[in-house]
Amino acid sequence: MNTFSVKELLSPDHLHQEVVVNGWVKTYRSNRFIALNDGSTINNIQCVVDFEEFDENLLKQINTGAALKISGTLVESQGKGQSVEIQVKEIMVHGGADPEAYPIQPKKHSLEFLREKAHLRVRTNTFAAIMRVRSALSFAVHQYFQKNGFFYVHTPIITGSDAEGAGEMFRVSTLDNKKPPLTEDGEIDYKEDFFGKETNLTVSGQLEAETYAMGLGKVYTFGPTFRAENSNTSRHLAEFWMIEPEVAFNDLDANMDLAEDFIKEVINYALENCMEDLQFLEQRLLDEEKSKPQAERSEMPLIEKLKFVSDNTFKRVTYTEAIDILRNSKPNKKKQFKYLIDEWGADLQSEHERFLVEKHFKCPVILFDYPAKIKAFYMRLNEDGKTVRAMDILFPGIGEIVGGSQREERLDILLEKIKALGIDEKELWWYLDLRKFGTAVHSGFGLGFERLVLFATGMGNIRDVIPFPRTPQNAEF
Repeated sequence: MNTFSVKELLSPDHLHQEVVVNGWVKTYRSNRFIALNDGSTINNIQCVVDFEEFDENLLKQINTGAALKISGTLVESQGKGQSVEIQVKEIMVHGGADPEAYPIQPKKHSLEFLREKAHLRVRTNTFAAIMRVRSALSFAVHQYFQKNGFFYVHTPIITGSDAEGAGEMFRVSTLDNKKPPLTEDGEIDYKEDFFGKETNLTVSGQLEAETYAMGLGKVYTFGPTFRAENSNTSRHLAEFWMIEPEVAFNDLDANMDLAEDFIKEVINYALENCMEDLQFLEQRLLDEEKSKPQAERSEMPLIEKLKFVSDNTFKRVTYTEAIDILRNSKPNKKKQFKYLIDEWGADLQSEHERFLVEKHFKCPVILFDYPAKIKAFYMRLNEDGKTVRAMDILFPGIGEIVGGSQREERLDILLEKIKALGIDEKELWWYLDLRKFGTAVHSGFGLGFERLVLFATGMGNIRDVIPFPRTPQNAEF
């Protein structure tokens, strides 16, 4: 007999065949009906047992969470709720699950409780659906770049540079914690460390990706990045995955075109390949929001929101225009914003970004030409001397999802910016070399993958869209 996945068996192709399926018990009722799931689909397959034909001790082992191998005949279902079912001929228990101890029972568990059981939560419908969507989005990322002539570059996880200049990095060291070697000045002597210098976990692969773009033309990174930011919000993780393309000879306009096209195609892939999971997640969100006041509910259902992004042209607006809109907006005048906008140069918060997308323009927005003071050193300075060629993409419900820029390709201006910020030239000698040897206009952007998954699944907390979240005071599993 052939072994099939549950997803394969739920299509009509194998009717009246002898089949084998492996999976975990979701429910077992009336000593007769086993709902089996193997993770291949949101749907279970019903397995019908004639209990008189089986040993009572075997049937007692069929509890929620138990792993079974079932052999039988796939037939049309006589009952409601499924089109096919298996008439069971043989049952083998791979591994039991004590119902008194197994924490994932067929009842509604809170998301907080399930975070404490991150090793088992993928057995729930919600987390299985999220992780299948995450997997599809991950594949779509690679597919998009590969078919558009990009090369995948693995940038270092251990680095001596701070791409963001924020200093919130995890140190990598093999020095003795209790008695590290010290310099004459009493400072830790990193020359004695493994790499002979102070090193950290990377916050971004961008700077290294730039070096490869200036030789391969079009590259992208997709890997883990780390921020030692003591932030316990629903939008922050200490370890997360970043997608970072870098393209030689692209200016900011081409960069915005690339980002918009990329996001639309990746979301469309999820819509085309994950519809059952998205429908389940949409219903989950609708049920969850029934208890919330109308003002706190989503503007539109999940699938409609995804199509809203994939079907709409993104509105391009300068930072200066956005500040004028926000300054004159009703929530600002009535002091409903937590952070009031009163002058040019303010760093926009999520509430401002969401107002622009959801209330004012009613479509995804790309803001560009930001004040230089609130953006990173590597962004190209505009002719006005006060703004840079930066761009952020803003989404409904989430605010900023992409941040990017045209990079500063002029050596003299880049050197001025580095000096002004107190960055050591010696640390970035290799980055400056790109501006000395064959420099050219180039651009790129970063997209936090978990933010994309958060948007695509309708979840409210970023800890629920990564298998094992790393946050302040939490590195369990």
